[in-house]
Amino acid sequence: MNPLAFSTLGMPGASADEVIATASRYGCAAVELRCADGEIVSPETSPGDLRAVARTFAAAGVEIVAVCSYTRVARPDGDPVAEVLRHVEIAEALGSPYVRVFGGVEGQDDPAVAATRRLAEVADRLPDNGVDVLLETHDVFLTGEAIAGVLAGVGSPRVGALWDVVNPWRAGESAAATADTLAPYLRHVQIKDAATPTELAPVLPGRGAVGVPGVLAELDRIGYSGYLALEWERAWYPDAPPIGEALAAFREVLGR
Repeated sequence: MNPLAFSTLGMPGASADEVIATASRYGCAAVELRCADGEIVSPETSPGDLRAVARTFAAAGVEIVAVCSYTRVARPDGDPVAEVLRHVEIAEALGSPYVRVFGGVEGQDDPAVAATRRLAEVADRLPDNGVDVLLETHDVFLTGEAIAGVLAGVGSPRVGALWDVVNPWRAGESAAATADTLAPYLRHVQIKDAATPTELAPVLPGRGAVGVPGVLAELDRIGYSGYLALEWERAWYPDAPPIGEALAAFREVLGR
């Protein structure tokens, strides 16, 4: 069985101790930490505070599997490369192997060209610190095909893929096709469920229309051995059930 994790997106504003207690209660070996204001870490967190967070999670035996940035690497404004590299510094301080990044903004010209160029620059500037960057199936790159096209152009083992299972599905790409196209690049998987491709409020895993068991079967087929992370979007949908209910359903669907 793949090791389990969850995102702190499901526990907005929670403390490190609360997150660790939830991980222990539901048998999760790791967490994804949102890097945002009001959360355990943000882009402005000091080096000393980052080291303290790292010590707290390490003492509890809970890995920080990813630092989830909100940088859109293809966006036409700002300095996304510098933002990504800052999150890489944060991940290094936390002992995390991955930084999550997004793609671009709707309506921009040639987002794949911009994302490829920027991620190639990131790859060239990454220190030898064990932290890699993962481009998520999201925004202008919803499908495995889109992500694979960018990553093939980047051509670096330091830049891989994160499969958010809802987004390729809502774009009409089958789980088998996503698995096949992402297989050479896949490092991390976020599991969630939804009622329809246009109704994205959280649904308990295995009780929506995404077909989570089918996704799990495809991951087995391609030999994926990394974390399965529940992404429970309670930060965006505060009326969603508490994360404990979602984690219980998550474990139930994984055990079938």
